[in-house]
Amino acid sequence: IVSGVIGAKKPLFDIYGDTVNVASRMDSTGKTGRVQVTDDTAVILRRHGYTLEERGEINVKGKGRVVTHFISDWPPLVTTPTTPPATLERRVSTATQIVSL
Repeated sequence: IVSGVIGAKKPLFDIYGDTVNVASRMDSTGKTGRVQVTDDTAVILRRHGYTLEERGEINVKGKGRVVTHFISDWPPLVTTPTTPPATLERRVSTATQIVSL
């Protein structure tokens, strides 16, 4: 992935690359209300407890025939301790001071 700012009068931040293009194609060729992923992504998601159903091969512009999957079920949410507000405020304050230097 490559990112950058485009334009002098009205700067715009954007990202480019194969990953971005594939994600866009998964969205545009998917079905309403479903999350579609590539075969490589499905392998990773299964390791993390997701359940997927194979959609089969679809034609993806610039990639050819690609095996895709729909996410069927998500793993249970895992809660993590949150950072206490005072600690967070100190971090923001410190970051602001560093940026203003």
